[in-house]
Amino acid sequence: MRSFVDTDQLVELTRALVAVDTRNPPGNEQPIASLVRDCLSGRPARWCSVEPRPGRLSLVAELEHPEGPKPGRPVLIVNGHLDVVPVDPEAWTRDPFDPAVVDGRIYGRGSADMKGGIAAAIRALDALDAAGRPRGCDVVFHFVADEERGGALGTRALLDAGLIRGDACLVPEPTGLDLCVAERGLLHGYVHLAGRSGHGSRPRDAVSAIEHAAKVVLALHAADFGDPDHPLLGTPTANVGTIKGGNTLNTVAESCIVGIDRRILPGVTAESAEAQIRQAIASAEIEGLSYTFEVESFGEASELPAAHPWVGLVGDAVKSATGRVPGTIGMSFTTDARFVRNQAGIPAVVCGPGEVAQAHTVDEWVAIDQLVAATAAFAELMAAFDTAGW
Repeated sequence: MRSFVDTDQLVELTRALVAVDTRNPPGNEQPIASLVRDCLSGRPARWCSVEPRPGRLSLVAELEHPEGPKPGRPVLIVNGHLDVVPVDPEAWTRDPFDPAVVDGRIYGRGSADMKGGIAAAIRALDALDAAGRPRGCDVVFHFVADEERGGALGTRALLDAGLIRGDACLVPEPTGLDLCVAERGLLHGYVHLAGRSGHGSRPRDAVSAIEHAAKVVLALHAADFGDPDHPLLGTPTANVGTIKGGNTLNTVAESCIVGIDRRILPGVTAESAEAQIRQAIASAEIEGLSYTFEVESFGEASELPAAHPWVGLVGDAVKSATGRVPGTIGMSFTTDARFVRNQAGIPAVVCGPGEVAQAHTVDEWVAIDQLVAATAAFAELMAAFDTAGW
């Protein structure tokens, strides 16, 4: 199948997608909508858009099968996010939104995470046509907003609108074409500590919220919450990422806010994750402590059994295209696959071109050879997808 991949068209599409600035925050996927529609303009499709906030646009494209409707034909969802994380232009050695091709790589923000994967899935349709092989399934593309900030305005919005319907889902995030079947969830929250202000020359006559915050940080950062090891996800983590408090150097701080990023395993709820944080703080036995805890966002973990037939089908497609048996992996972070697995009840595998180590980095890049391999693998998958025996 690799010989039927048009590398020039694949590179051109990847570069075109990367060139559209869709940083989130601030978040605005509207400018890329026309390009996405143009990518599939030669293929009849039923389009639907969801825009829960101005500019936060997600598109669903249900492609018509060349052979027409057929009862029982399986439906493959391809879910890819259009937003990218912010950049520090001064840290980059090139313009992050003027994608360059250098030494077999495409550089630019979103090249690996995950506009390259989206391009590969679209060009897989062209590879199938060139090979003269029919699609074994109906294909539905989800081009979604807001994944980088939790997905509430993207895949979650599609879910709430009843638009996530299918038999299996491919999420072409960068995995080096390994098969990700499990991912941690997250809880982002803030510990608001209250002290009692006083003169800086007499700190023990007051209560320092910053002093209490320091002890809270020691209790939470990289703490062992007693969770078991997961074979693919390891041990959950906690990172104290922000701290802000006090007003002046010569005043005992009356307030301080500590921001925490807690990564969790499948089965952990928002309530139990918060309870673990509160228990860790209580175990520090901080005298006079007064605090409240605010949950900013929560995303549950998700997992698909590695023995599920969908995992085997994706693995066979990758092996057919590359000659390599892909590994089965977990991710320490979360993707939109959780909405598909957990709420929609549809088996989802995360598998795409590029290395996860490139995601969110300065001078982000994806290897063209990986894009070609992914395109061939996705074409094989679209041709061979069959739910018989599930």
